[in-house]
This record gives sequence, structure tokens and C-alpha cells, in this order.
Amino acid sequence: MIDAKQAKQRLIEGNQKYMGALTPHGDISTEIRKDTAQNGQHPYAIVITCSDSRVIPESIFSAGIGELFVVRVAGNVIDDHQLGSIEYAADHLGTKLILVLGHTRCGAVDSAIKGHAGGFIDSIIKDIELAIGDEKDPYKASCLNVKHGVEVIRHELEIHPVHDPEGLVVAGAIYNIEDGSVEFLD
Repeated sequence: MIDAKQAKQRLIEGNQKYMGALTPHGDISTEIRKDTAQNGQHPYAIVITCSDSRVIPESIFSAGIGELFVVRVAGNVIDDHQLGSIEYAADHLGTKLILVLGHTRCGAVDSAIKGHAGGFIDSIIKDIELAIGDEKDPYKASCLNVKHGVEVIRHELEIHPVHDPEGLVVAGAIYNIEDGSVEFLD
């Protein structure tokens, strides 16, 4: 198992590969499918991200089967279901890095800025409104939403050292859907 610093570096290097790629780089071979079926998964990072169809963490970070534990929900908001998934991956799989990954041109963030919602979407929009306050700039609002998610995870989960001095690390980043780059916010 790798530590959080190594996991973050692996994400950065994977994103650099992705930005210049014409085809995916992650291992999706028959061998890796068989290996993970027999020996389980050992993801090096937990990624909480938006359900937006343009945001594909495995591709963005050039990761293959078993490398990322991905939790997707519109607006990358954090509630008990997401926290339970994160807790499972950290406790049972030993993953050290938790990344909240927002993105540019997020429809959920735009809806929160404009105040448009309705139905079940309201619960998502209300979480984002809490995170962004009066911010009207979509990029800044997306960053605030990510930072809020990071703080919710840090506050709600017992983040403590697990087998190494650094322990679990929670980080935030923004994926730029225009050029494919990832900007870490911390």
C-alpha cells in the first residue's frame, strides 16, 4: 500500500499522461480483471466526484481496474452515503488519499448560483448553496464547493493515522473539462 503523498503524485502523473493521450492508459486487461476478482481491489486513492458524463476519473488519472475507488454524485456533494463509501475504502481497503474532485462548467454549481432547483435536486442545490454562499463566479464557486466537501469529510470522519505517520489525507482538486487538466487546491 502506498501513502497519500505517493498516491497524489501518481494522480498528477496519470493526469499528465491523459492530457496527451489519444487512447486510455489504464490497465483493463483480462489479467487485471482476473487478479482483482481473485485477490480483491487495492485502490491507491478514493475519488469523490460529480456524476457529469464528461468527468471520468479513471481516464483523467490514467488508472485501470482496481486503482481508484470512485464515488459519484451530482455536484460532488457529501452526505452520509458518500461518507459511508469513503469510510469503507479507507478502513477496509487501506486507501490513504481521499480526493474531492470538482470540475469546471458544473451544472449543479450553476443551478445553485442561479437558484434554480426543484424536486429531489433541491437537496443537492441546498448543499452547494451552503458551500458557495453569495459567490457568482462559476469557477470560484466550484472551488468553494470542493473545499466545503473536503471540510465535511475532515469533520465528519475520524481522520487519523492508519499504519503510517501521515495517515489519511483529504485533498481537493478541480478538473478543467476544456483542456483535461487537474488543479489541486491545496
